[in-house]
Amino acid sequence: MTFDAIDTKLLELLQNDCKQTNKELSNKLNLSITAVYERIKKLENNGVIDRYVALINKEKIEKAFVAFCHIKLVQHSQDFVTKFEREVVKINEVVECYHISGDYDYLLKVHVADMVSFREFMVKKLTTIHHIGSTHSMFMINEVKYTTAIDL
Repeated sequence: MTFDAIDTKLLELLQNDCKQTNKELSNKLNLSITAVYERIKKLENNGVIDRYVALINKEKIEKAFVAFCHIKLVQHSQDFVTKFEREVVKINEVVECYHISGDYDYLLKVHVADMVSFREFMVKKLTTIHHIGSTHSMFMINEVKYTTAIDL
C-alpha cells in the first residue's frame, strides 16, 4: 500500500496519541472529519493499523524489572520450534518473543517485579518448557529509549 503525505502525517499523529478525536485530527490535517474517518478506516481495513493499545507505566504496576533472555533450543527441528513457540506465548511475563539469527534462537523481553520474581519465572515457568538447551539473561539498568512508533 502506498501512502500520501496526509496518510503519513495521520499515522504519525495516531502513533503519538491514538485517543485524539477525528475532529482534532481533522484540524491538524486540514481535512474534514469524514475524510479523516475514511482514511483511518482504509488504514485499518488494509491492516496498516493493526490495533490500538494503552501503554502502561511499568513502575505503577510493579513490573519495572526488565530482563532480556536469550534462548537456545536443543535442536532446530520444526517440532521443537513449534512446541517452544506454542508454550512461550502462554507465559504472561514474556511481553515480546523473537525468533532470531546468531548464537541463540530466541530473544525474550520479560517484565517482573524484582529479581526474586525473575528467579521464580525462570524456575517455575521458562525452564519447564521442553527442548531448551540453554538460556542467557541480561537485566535492564536504565531505559534510554522506549517507543512503539515506527518511522514512516
